[in-house]
Amino acid sequence: MAIQAERLMQQRERGGMTGSSFIHRQVPATVVIFRALQLGDMLCAVPAFRAMRRELPSAHIALVGLPWAGQFVQRFHAYIDEFIAFPGHADFPEQAVQEDRLAGFYAAMRSRRFDLAIQLHGAGPQSTLVTRAFGARRMVAHGDETCVPGEHFLPYPGHGTEVQRLLKLLASAGVAPDGDQLEFPVTTDDEGELAATSFPDALGDRPYICIHPGARRRDKCWHPARFAAVADTLAQEFKVPIVLTGSAQEADLAGQVIRHMTTPAINTTSAMSIGAMAAIFRRAGMLIANDTGVSHLAAALRLPSVIIFSKADIGRWSPGDKRLHRCLWDPDGERLAEVVQHARELWRRNA
Repeated sequence: MAIQAERLMQQRERGGMTGSSFIHRQVPATVVIFRALQLGDMLCAVPAFRAMRRELPSAHIALVGLPWAGQFVQRFHAYIDEFIAFPGHADFPEQAVQEDRLAGFYAAMRSRRFDLAIQLHGAGPQSTLVTRAFGARRMVAHGDETCVPGEHFLPYPGHGTEVQRLLKLLASAGVAPDGDQLEFPVTTDDEGELAATSFPDALGDRPYICIHPGARRRDKCWHPARFAAVADTLAQEFKVPIVLTGSAQEADLAGQVIRHMTTPAINTTSAMSIGAMAAIFRRAGMLIANDTGVSHLAAALRLPSVIIFSKADIGRWSPGDKRLHRCLWDPDGERLAEVVQHARELWRRNA
Protein backbone atom coordinates (compact mmCIF):
# COMPACT_ATOMS: atom_id res chain seq x y z
CA MET A 1 0.00 0.00 0.00
CA ALA A 2 2.89 2.35 0.76
CA ILE A 3 4.27 1.79 -2.74
CA GLN A 4 0.87 2.51 -4.27
CA ALA A 5 0.48 5.71 -2.24
CA GLU A 6 3.95 6.89 -3.27
CA ARG A 7 3.18 6.16 -6.94
CA LEU A 8 -0.09 8.08 -6.75
CA MET A 9 1.69 11.07 -5.19
CA GLN A 10 4.34 11.05 -7.93
CA GLN A 11 1.64 10.96 -10.60
CA ARG A 12 -0.22 13.87 -9.03
CA GLU A 13 2.95 15.94 -8.87
CA ARG A 14 3.85 15.07 -12.47
CA GLY A 15 0.42 16.09 -13.73
CA GLY A 16 0.11 19.16 -11.53
CA MET A 17 -2.47 17.38 -9.35
CA THR A 18 -2.87 17.73 -5.62
CA GLY A 19 -4.37 15.59 -2.91
CA SER A 20 -7.40 17.93 -2.91
CA SER A 21 -8.39 17.04 -6.49
CA PHE A 22 -11.83 15.53 -6.95
CA ILE A 23 -10.56 12.01 -7.67
CA HIS A 24 -8.19 11.91 -4.71
CA ARG A 25 -10.42 13.26 -1.97
CA GLN A 26 -11.35 9.62 -1.52
CA VAL A 27 -9.38 7.31 -3.80
CA PRO A 28 -11.98 5.05 -5.47
CA ALA A 29 -11.69 1.28 -5.29
CA THR A 30 -14.40 0.72 -7.93
CA VAL A 31 -14.96 2.82 -11.07
CA VAL A 32 -17.55 2.54 -13.83
CA ILE A 33 -17.09 4.35 -17.16
CA PHE A 34 -19.98 5.00 -19.54
CA ARG A 35 -19.10 5.12 -23.25
CA ALA A 36 -21.55 3.15 -25.39
CA LEU A 37 -20.21 3.96 -28.86
CA GLN A 38 -18.64 2.36 -31.93
CA LEU A 39 -15.05 1.31 -32.65
CA GLY A 40 -13.50 4.63 -33.64
CA ASP A 41 -15.06 6.43 -30.69
CA MET A 42 -13.80 3.71 -28.34
CA LEU A 43 -10.26 3.86 -29.72
CA CYS A 44 -10.25 7.62 -29.07
CA ALA A 45 -11.00 6.86 -25.41
CA VAL A 46 -8.03 4.50 -24.95
CA PRO A 47 -5.68 7.28 -23.74
CA ALA A 48 -8.31 8.17 -21.12
CA PHE A 49 -8.57 4.52 -20.04
CA ARG A 50 -4.77 4.31 -19.89
CA ALA A 51 -4.60 7.42 -17.72
CA MET A 52 -7.24 6.03 -15.36
CA ARG A 53 -5.37 2.77 -14.95
CA ARG A 54 -2.08 4.52 -14.28
CA GLU A 55 -3.69 6.88 -11.78
CA LEU A 56 -5.64 4.09 -10.03
CA PRO A 57 -3.59 0.92 -10.54
CA SER A 58 -5.50 -1.13 -7.96
CA ALA A 59 -9.03 0.03 -8.76
CA HIS A 60 -11.60 -2.27 -10.36
CA ILE A 61 -12.59 -0.44 -13.56
CA ALA A 62 -15.75 -1.45 -15.44
CA LEU A 63 -16.96 -0.21 -18.83
CA VAL A 64 -20.62 0.15 -19.76
CA GLY A 65 -20.72 -0.05 -23.55
CA LEU A 66 -22.50 -1.38 -26.61
CA PRO A 67 -22.77 -5.19 -26.76
CA TRP A 68 -19.98 -5.46 -29.34
CA ALA A 69 -17.53 -3.83 -26.92
CA GLY A 70 -17.11 -7.02 -24.92
CA GLN A 71 -14.36 -7.88 -27.40
CA PHE A 72 -12.90 -4.39 -26.97
CA VAL A 73 -12.57 -4.93 -23.22
CA GLN A 74 -10.91 -8.31 -23.80
CA ARG A 75 -8.34 -6.61 -26.04
CA PHE A 76 -7.75 -3.79 -23.55
CA HIS A 77 -7.85 -5.89 -20.40
CA ALA A 78 -4.77 -4.06 -19.11
CA TYR A 79 -6.96 -0.97 -18.59
CA ILE A 80 -10.50 -2.32 -18.16
CA ASP A 81 -11.39 -5.14 -15.77
CA GLU A 82 -15.06 -5.72 -16.57
CA PHE A 83 -17.55 -5.22 -19.39
CA ILE A 84 -21.22 -4.41 -18.77
CA ALA A 85 -23.56 -4.37 -21.79
CA PHE A 86 -25.72 -1.25 -22.09
CA PRO A 87 -29.36 -1.98 -23.03
CA GLY A 88 -29.76 1.30 -24.92
CA HIS A 89 -31.58 4.60 -24.58
CA ALA A 90 -34.32 6.18 -26.68
CA ASP A 91 -32.18 9.27 -27.38
CA PHE A 92 -29.08 7.32 -28.46
CA PRO A 93 -29.03 6.08 -32.07
CA GLU A 94 -26.28 3.46 -31.72
CA GLN A 95 -28.63 0.57 -30.88
CA ALA A 96 -32.29 -0.27 -30.43
CA VAL A 97 -33.47 -0.03 -26.82
CA GLN A 98 -33.90 -3.38 -25.07
CA GLU A 99 -36.92 -2.32 -23.03
CA ASP A 100 -37.19 -5.63 -21.18
CA ARG A 101 -33.66 -5.17 -19.75
CA LEU A 102 -33.79 -1.54 -18.62
CA ALA A 103 -35.22 -1.94 -15.11
CA GLY A 104 -32.98 -4.86 -14.25
CA PHE A 105 -29.91 -3.15 -15.68
CA TYR A 106 -30.28 0.01 -13.59
CA ALA A 107 -31.24 -1.93 -10.46
CA ALA A 108 -28.12 -4.07 -10.83
CA MET A 109 -25.94 -1.00 -11.40
CA ARG A 110 -27.29 0.76 -8.32
CA SER A 111 -26.76 -2.34 -6.21
CA ARG A 112 -23.05 -2.26 -7.05
CA ARG A 113 -22.59 1.15 -5.37
CA PHE A 114 -19.54 2.05 -7.46
CA ASP A 115 -17.27 4.58 -5.79
CA LEU A 116 -16.96 6.63 -8.97
CA ALA A 117 -18.83 6.92 -12.29
CA ILE A 118 -17.22 8.69 -15.25
CA GLN A 119 -19.42 9.87 -18.10
CA LEU A 120 -17.31 9.68 -21.27
CA HIS A 121 -20.24 9.12 -23.62
CA GLY A 122 -20.79 12.69 -24.80
CA ALA A 123 -21.75 16.26 -24.02
CA GLY A 124 -25.51 15.79 -23.92
CA PRO A 125 -27.50 15.93 -20.67
CA GLN A 126 -29.03 12.51 -21.35
CA SER A 127 -25.58 10.91 -21.12
CA THR A 128 -25.17 12.41 -17.67
CA LEU A 129 -28.65 11.33 -16.59
CA VAL A 130 -27.84 7.76 -17.61
CA THR A 131 -24.55 7.82 -15.72
CA ARG A 132 -26.16 9.37 -12.64
CA ALA A 133 -28.72 6.55 -12.68
CA PHE A 134 -25.88 4.06 -12.06
CA GLY A 135 -26.04 5.22 -8.44
CA ALA A 136 -22.31 5.70 -7.91
CA ARG A 137 -21.14 7.62 -4.86
CA ARG A 138 -19.42 10.25 -7.04
CA MET A 139 -19.56 11.23 -10.71
CA VAL A 140 -17.40 13.05 -13.28
CA ALA A 141 -18.99 14.35 -16.47
CA HIS A 142 -18.97 17.02 -19.15
CA GLY A 143 -21.64 19.63 -18.60
CA ASP A 144 -22.57 23.12 -17.45
CA GLU A 145 -24.59 21.99 -14.46
CA THR A 146 -24.09 23.40 -10.99
CA CYS A 147 -22.04 20.89 -9.06
CA VAL A 148 -23.66 19.23 -6.08
CA PRO A 149 -21.66 17.29 -3.48
CA GLY A 150 -20.17 14.21 -5.08
CA GLU A 151 -20.33 15.50 -8.68
CA HIS A 152 -17.66 17.16 -10.83
CA PHE A 153 -18.52 18.85 -14.13
CA LEU A 154 -16.37 20.45 -16.81
CA PRO A 155 -17.94 22.50 -19.63
CA TYR A 156 -17.60 20.61 -22.89
CA PRO A 157 -14.66 22.02 -24.91
CA GLY A 158 -15.49 23.65 -28.21
CA HIS A 159 -12.20 22.66 -29.81
CA GLY A 160 -9.53 19.98 -29.77
CA THR A 161 -9.53 16.36 -30.82
CA GLU A 162 -11.78 13.84 -29.11
CA VAL A 163 -8.74 12.39 -27.35
CA GLN A 164 -7.78 15.80 -25.97
CA ARG A 165 -11.32 16.57 -24.82
CA LEU A 166 -11.59 13.33 -22.84
CA LEU A 167 -8.16 13.78 -21.27
CA LYS A 168 -9.00 17.36 -20.32
CA LEU A 169 -12.10 16.18 -18.46
CA LEU A 170 -10.12 13.62 -16.49
CA ALA A 171 -7.32 16.09 -15.78
CA SER A 172 -9.82 18.56 -14.35
CA ALA A 173 -10.87 15.87 -11.86
CA GLY A 174 -7.30 14.94 -10.92
CA VAL A 175 -6.24 12.22 -13.40
CA ALA A 176 -2.87 13.03 -14.94
CA PRO A 177 -2.64 12.28 -18.70
CA ASP A 178 -0.41 9.40 -19.74
CA GLY A 179 0.14 10.44 -23.37
CA ASP A 180 -2.39 10.85 -26.17
CA GLN A 181 -1.28 8.00 -28.45
CA LEU A 182 -3.99 5.54 -29.53
CA GLU A 183 -3.37 1.80 -29.19
CA PHE A 184 -4.62 -1.39 -30.82
CA PRO A 185 -2.70 -4.51 -29.78
CA VAL A 186 -2.73 -7.12 -32.58
CA THR A 187 -2.87 -10.57 -31.00
CA THR A 188 -1.74 -14.01 -32.08
CA ASP A 189 -5.43 -14.86 -32.56
CA ASP A 190 -5.74 -11.96 -35.00
CA GLU A 191 -2.71 -13.17 -36.93
CA GLY A 192 -4.04 -16.72 -36.85
CA GLU A 193 -7.41 -15.64 -38.26
CA LEU A 194 -5.69 -13.84 -41.13
CA ALA A 195 -3.33 -16.78 -41.72
CA ALA A 196 -6.32 -19.12 -42.08
CA THR A 197 -7.54 -17.16 -45.13
CA SER A 198 -6.10 -17.09 -48.63
CA PHE A 199 -5.08 -13.45 -48.26
CA PRO A 200 -1.49 -13.80 -46.92
CA ASP A 201 -0.34 -15.49 -50.15
CA ALA A 202 -1.92 -12.73 -52.21
CA LEU A 203 -0.51 -9.97 -50.01
CA GLY A 204 3.04 -11.28 -50.18
CA ASP A 205 5.94 -9.59 -48.42
CA ARG A 206 5.97 -6.23 -50.21
CA PRO A 207 4.50 -3.08 -48.62
CA TYR A 208 1.11 -2.24 -50.10
CA ILE A 209 -1.46 0.55 -49.98
CA CYS A 210 -4.85 -0.17 -48.41
CA ILE A 211 -7.97 1.45 -49.82
CA HIS A 212 -10.96 1.29 -47.45
CA PRO A 213 -13.94 2.76 -49.35
CA GLY A 214 -16.68 1.84 -46.86
CA ALA A 215 -18.24 3.54 -43.86
CA ARG A 216 -21.03 2.79 -41.40
CA ARG A 217 -23.10 5.43 -43.20
CA ARG A 218 -22.98 5.24 -46.99
CA ASP A 219 -23.53 8.99 -47.31
CA LYS A 220 -20.05 9.46 -45.81
CA CYS A 221 -18.38 7.49 -48.60
CA TRP A 222 -16.21 9.08 -51.24
CA HIS A 223 -17.24 7.91 -54.73
CA PRO A 224 -15.67 4.56 -55.73
CA ALA A 225 -14.38 6.10 -58.98
CA ARG A 226 -12.34 8.61 -56.99
CA PHE A 227 -10.80 5.90 -54.82
CA ALA A 228 -10.03 4.00 -58.04
CA ALA A 229 -8.33 7.03 -59.60
CA VAL A 230 -6.13 7.50 -56.53
CA ALA A 231 -5.31 3.79 -56.42
CA ASP A 232 -4.38 3.65 -60.12
CA THR A 233 -2.15 6.71 -59.86
CA LEU A 234 -0.23 5.40 -56.85
CA ALA A 235 0.02 1.84 -58.17
CA GLN A 236 1.49 3.02 -61.47
CA GLU A 237 3.75 5.69 -59.96
CA PHE A 238 5.23 3.63 -57.13
CA LYS A 239 4.76 0.08 -58.52
CA VAL A 240 2.97 -0.84 -55.31
CA PRO A 241 0.15 -3.38 -54.79
CA ILE A 242 -3.32 -2.05 -53.97
CA VAL A 243 -5.37 -3.87 -51.31
CA LEU A 244 -9.10 -3.24 -50.83
CA THR A 245 -10.31 -3.71 -47.24
CA GLY A 246 -13.73 -3.77 -45.62
CA SER A 247 -16.42 -5.91 -44.06
CA ALA A 248 -18.56 -8.37 -45.99
CA GLN A 249 -21.28 -5.69 -46.12
CA GLU A 250 -18.84 -3.40 -47.92
CA ALA A 251 -17.86 -5.89 -50.62
CA ASP A 252 -20.07 -4.12 -53.16
CA LEU A 253 -18.16 -0.86 -52.66
CA ALA A 254 -14.82 -2.61 -53.03
CA GLY A 255 -16.12 -4.25 -56.18
CA GLN A 256 -17.11 -0.88 -57.61
CA VAL A 257 -13.63 0.51 -56.90
CA ILE A 258 -12.00 -2.45 -58.65
CA ARG A 259 -14.30 -2.12 -61.67
CA HIS A 260 -13.23 1.51 -62.06
CA MET A 261 -9.51 0.64 -61.76
CA THR A 262 -7.22 -0.06 -64.68
CA THR A 263 -4.56 -1.77 -62.53
CA PRO A 264 -4.99 -5.03 -60.59
CA ALA A 265 -6.04 -4.99 -56.94
CA ILE A 266 -6.36 -7.50 -54.11
CA ASN A 267 -9.84 -7.61 -52.57
CA THR A 268 -9.83 -8.69 -48.90
CA THR A 269 -13.38 -7.58 -48.04
CA SER A 270 -14.91 -10.41 -46.03
CA ALA A 271 -16.49 -11.34 -42.71
CA MET A 272 -13.17 -11.09 -40.86
CA SER A 273 -12.86 -9.49 -37.44
CA ILE A 274 -11.48 -6.03 -36.88
CA GLY A 275 -8.43 -7.71 -35.36
CA ALA A 276 -7.67 -9.60 -38.56
CA MET A 277 -8.15 -6.40 -40.54
CA ALA A 278 -5.68 -4.73 -38.21
CA ALA A 279 -3.21 -7.52 -39.04
CA ILE A 280 -3.61 -6.54 -42.71
CA PHE A 281 -3.10 -2.87 -41.88
CA ARG A 282 -0.01 -3.66 -39.82
CA ARG A 283 1.71 -5.00 -42.97
CA ALA A 284 0.65 -2.01 -45.08
CA GLY A 285 2.54 1.15 -45.96
CA MET A 286 -0.45 3.50 -46.14
CA LEU A 287 -4.24 3.70 -45.82
CA ILE A 288 -6.67 5.85 -47.79
CA ALA A 289 -10.18 5.91 -46.34
CA ASN A 290 -13.28 7.85 -45.36
CA ASP A 291 -13.69 9.39 -41.90
CA THR A 292 -14.58 6.14 -40.15
CA GLY A 293 -13.34 3.91 -37.35
CA VAL A 294 -10.51 2.61 -39.52
CA SER A 295 -8.93 6.08 -39.49
CA HIS A 296 -8.46 5.70 -35.73
CA LEU A 297 -7.30 2.12 -36.22
CA ALA A 298 -4.60 3.46 -38.56
CA ALA A 299 -3.62 6.03 -35.93
CA ALA A 300 -3.41 3.31 -33.29
CA LEU A 301 -1.17 1.20 -35.56
CA ARG A 302 0.89 4.24 -36.64
CA LEU A 303 -0.04 3.51 -40.23
CA PRO A 304 0.28 6.62 -42.45
CA SER A 305 -3.12 7.62 -43.79
CA VAL A 306 -5.07 10.03 -45.94
CA ILE A 307 -8.61 10.45 -44.61
CA ILE A 308 -11.41 12.13 -46.55
CA PHE A 309 -14.03 13.87 -44.37
CA SER A 310 -17.53 14.71 -45.50
CA LYS A 311 -19.79 14.61 -42.43
CA ALA A 312 -17.84 14.39 -39.18
CA ASP A 313 -16.20 17.32 -37.36
CA ILE A 314 -12.67 17.21 -38.81
CA GLY A 315 -11.18 19.10 -35.88
CA ARG A 316 -12.65 16.69 -33.35
CA TRP A 317 -12.18 13.37 -35.15
CA SER A 318 -8.96 13.73 -37.12
CA PRO A 319 -5.87 11.87 -35.80
CA GLY A 320 -3.54 13.93 -33.68
CA ASP A 321 -0.28 13.27 -35.59
CA LYS A 322 -0.57 15.59 -38.59
CA ARG A 323 2.72 14.44 -40.09
CA LEU A 324 1.59 10.81 -40.23
CA HIS A 325 -2.06 11.42 -41.06
CA ARG A 326 -3.47 13.87 -43.62
CA CYS A 327 -7.14 14.82 -43.41
CA LEU A 328 -9.17 16.68 -46.04
CA TRP A 329 -12.71 18.04 -46.04
CA ASP A 330 -14.23 16.98 -49.37
CA PRO A 331 -18.00 16.33 -49.21
CA ASP A 332 -18.42 17.11 -52.92
CA GLY A 333 -15.51 15.03 -54.20
CA GLU A 334 -13.59 17.99 -55.64
CA ARG A 335 -10.14 17.43 -54.08
CA LEU A 336 -8.93 14.24 -55.74
CA ALA A 337 -5.64 15.84 -56.82
CA GLU A 338 -4.92 16.89 -53.23
CA VAL A 339 -5.61 13.38 -51.94
CA VAL A 340 -3.11 12.03 -54.46
CA GLN A 341 -0.51 14.64 -53.51
CA HIS A 342 -0.84 13.93 -49.79
CA ALA A 343 -0.55 10.20 -50.50
CA ARG A 344 2.59 10.77 -52.59
CA GLU A 345 4.23 12.77 -49.83
CA LEU A 346 3.40 10.21 -47.15
CA TRP A 347 4.59 7.29 -49.26
CA ARG A 348 7.89 8.96 -50.13
CA ARG A 349 8.49 9.99 -46.52
CA ASN A 350 7.64 6.62 -44.95
CA ALA A 351 8.51 4.07 -47.66
